[in-house]
Amino acid sequence: MNERVAVIGLGYVGLPLAVALARHMPTVGFDIDRARVAELAAGRDRTNEVDAATLASSTLVRSCEPADLRGCTMFIVTVPTPVDGGNRPDLGAVRSACRTVGAVIGKDAVMVLESTVYPGVTEEICGPEIERASGLVCGRDFFLGYSPERINPGDREHTVERITKVVSGQTPAALERIATVYSAITSGGVFRARDIKTAEAAKVIENAQRDINIAFVNEITMIFQRIGVSVFDVLAASRTKWNFLPFSPGLVGGHCIGVDPYYLADLAQRLGHHPEVILAGRRINDHMGHYVADQLARLLARQDRVRRAARILVLGLTFKENVPDLRNSKVIDVIRGLEAWGHEVLVHDPMADRGEARHEYGVDLLPSLDGVADLDGIVAAVPHADYAGFDVARLAALTRPGAVIADIKGVWRHLDLPGDRVRWEF
Repeated sequence: MNERVAVIGLGYVGLPLAVALARHMPTVGFDIDRARVAELAAGRDRTNEVDAATLASSTLVRSCEPADLRGCTMFIVTVPTPVDGGNRPDLGAVRSACRTVGAVIGKDAVMVLESTVYPGVTEEICGPEIERASGLVCGRDFFLGYSPERINPGDREHTVERITKVVSGQTPAALERIATVYSAITSGGVFRARDIKTAEAAKVIENAQRDINIAFVNEITMIFQRIGVSVFDVLAASRTKWNFLPFSPGLVGGHCIGVDPYYLADLAQRLGHHPEVILAGRRINDHMGHYVADQLARLLARQDRVRRAARILVLGLTFKENVPDLRNSKVIDVIRGLEAWGHEVLVHDPMADRGEARHEYGVDLLPSLDGVADLDGIVAAVPHADYAGFDVARLAALTRPGAVIADIKGVWRHLDLPGDRVRWEF
């Protein structure tokens, strides 16, 4: 294979991809964050997606210098695609990455976008950005492709080396070049999409579908709570049907499921279509953190012993279990909601970076749970393995008699809590 590949963006998506590519072809990993490049050069990955031994043995060239990208024949862009304060697509990082590529791209090179976008971004935004920066003509001097990322942070089974990669290209020749590169790294094979817009659309609906399904379960959770029925018991029964979809309730955050549906909704609205189902799902899921806070606050208010501000411990701040990723975590809604009710909230998370938690959310994480006791309540917000291992004695030691134990994900359902503790769950 004659390709020399550059991966632009070395986060949760880009780093595992770059390391996998480097096993088969010359690969440069580029990131504008000098501290990120320095930590990778030192053998440390703060995302925990690539271990130190793998980093040390990799031939991946790690750089924050655009000049090191010269001579690459394929550029794979894996930068974040967040939304702004109005939940509109923020393509600033994509545009910037394309300008970086445009400054160094040569003739016959291919740019492949992996970031989740609405259909049309690769050809209507990336192509012109690269043209302006390079002076080359898209479709003649360089070519475009799209291959949606499918990284699931913390998932050691569905890695980039095992999943099926959807690929698309601006021309048949570009498509085959892209397919050849990805085929070299994954045992899951490649699927050639009809065109670039089709591949973009496939990715954005994957996450929107999950969001809608979780929203349905979150809504029935709220309904069943009104009649004193746990949704976990309902789901256990329903899952015995062969074609029941096994979704669970929870706080839907992160950089994908909690964001990507807005990209599809924005496109729909610009086309004159009001996306009722997509936005309804988003409204439900965006509300869940506040719903949890309100339910707990009302339960505490009904407890005769609580005639003052309660002292509550929230366990977990990351957007999902067993990963350090704090982006778009909805746990903050639970924290702010409880604070709005006048309660004192302590927060602990063994996976999260304390500096990042302070910077992103203004939350000072407890360094440990040593000495924490006499709590009026505990909220198991994120089911990290550390918390799933708590036993009755540990919960009793943390709380005072009559305390509320709120178990959002049902990690302690198997425990018989002390008779004077109050269990709250979905």
